[in-house]
Amino acid sequence: MGKSLGSENGHLDLFVRFLHGLSLESNHSVLGGLLGRPENSPDIIQRVINNLKEMNTEYFSPDRSINIFHCLMEMNDRSVHQEIQEFLKSENRSETELSVIHCSALAYMLQMSEEVLDELDLKKYNTSYEGQQRLIPAMRNCRKARLTHCGLSDTECEVVASALKANPSHLRELDLSYNTLSDSDIKLLCAGLESLNCRLETLRLCGCSLSKIGCASLASALTSNPSHLRELDLSYNNLQSSDVKLLRDLKESSDCRLEVLRLEDCSLPGISCASLSALRSNPSHLRLLSLRENKLQDSDVELLCGFLKSPDCRLEALGLGGCSMSDISCTSLVSALKSNPSHLRVLNLSENKLQESDVELLRDFLKSPDCRLKTLLLNGCSLTEISCASLVSAMKVNPSHLRALFLNNNKLQDTGVELLCDFLKDPHCKLEVLRW
Repeated sequence: MGKSLGSENGHLDLFVRFLHGLSLESNHSVLGGLLGRPENSPDIIQRVINNLKEMNTEYFSPDRSINIFHCLMEMNDRSVHQEIQEFLKSENRSETELSVIHCSALAYMLQMSEEVLDELDLKKYNTSYEGQQRLIPAMRNCRKARLTHCGLSDTECEVVASALKANPSHLRELDLSYNTLSDSDIKLLCAGLESLNCRLETLRLCGCSLSKIGCASLASALTSNPSHLRELDLSYNNLQSSDVKLLRDLKESSDCRLEVLRLEDCSLPGISCASLSALRSNPSHLRLLSLRENKLQDSDVELLCGFLKSPDCRLEALGLGGCSMSDISCTSLVSALKSNPSHLRVLNLSENKLQESDVELLRDFLKSPDCRLKTLLLNGCSLTEISCASLVSAMKVNPSHLRALFLNNNKLQDTGVELLCDFLKDPHCKLEVLRW
């Protein structure tokens, strides 16, 4: 059994099942005199079953470990199978603790199911770390796979790649965030992304410690097969200039249909933001761009504004929270937004120290008859009662679209709050969320 689990190609799997099947008396008659006179001890058989259920498979492939479940079935022990069936019927699955062998059995049954699983989220199963590893093969028959914080190794990345290369591949959303992925892990993942069978639409790799080599492999893979991808999240990776240049190649591709791009807290240097100028070459698909927690220079914002001013820009959500924006940056940004205001629905400028002059510029944008902004985040922006007066005057001119306003962590004073209350009394005010 140990040799079978350690096999890379599974060449011993069927033989091991056959050996365990010899314990059944019903098989003795089939084999006739080949076995001689076997002596079956119920105690020994039960001991074998117990050993199978308790076998340590921590260092073996999840696919190989599923063979333990098959061996139990060969020995006519259906307890695990029945327990998993009861688990699948249960309404309180999160309360049921699953052993490692249970997870192997569940992974097998989900893979064999004629119905494609909508989502596999390892955090929703009450099991050990090793049990989570055993569940990973089930992603081959699911649309969404969330494998966050689960310590993926090369072995598990091979399973992920096989799910992307499967024919047909059902996987549309893959979240591998907060796994430390080595260059070899990324290479395996890219082999799946490059497959013509891959139809992945959402890829999240937040906090995966991507290296320069890893980013190069990833960009190359995505560029070779860009037409299906709609959302890419590389937040909380320390990206270098060359890394974002490679992503530029993806965005410049005529086949790129990317709608959501998140590069939050990526320590983007100025030259990296210059690479984002590629957004202008293919602007019509992008709907959400988040650059939160990156210290943007004035030149970076100017390049971004070139994209925002494009008549083909259809951006609906822009995240620039915590970007250390200066007066010059705010002026450039508001000017760009005023030139093309009708599509934007969410604007996040939180944790930027805005001056009263910055808020006055923002006021002009909000007053625009074409402005359709629904959510405005200005929390932690050092707003004063004078700033609040500018905002309220703008919102009174165009009050019907705004649904959420975040003003918490600002020193508005009583006067600022009174002005805000005047806006809330306006019969055209449709505000649903207010934080202060």
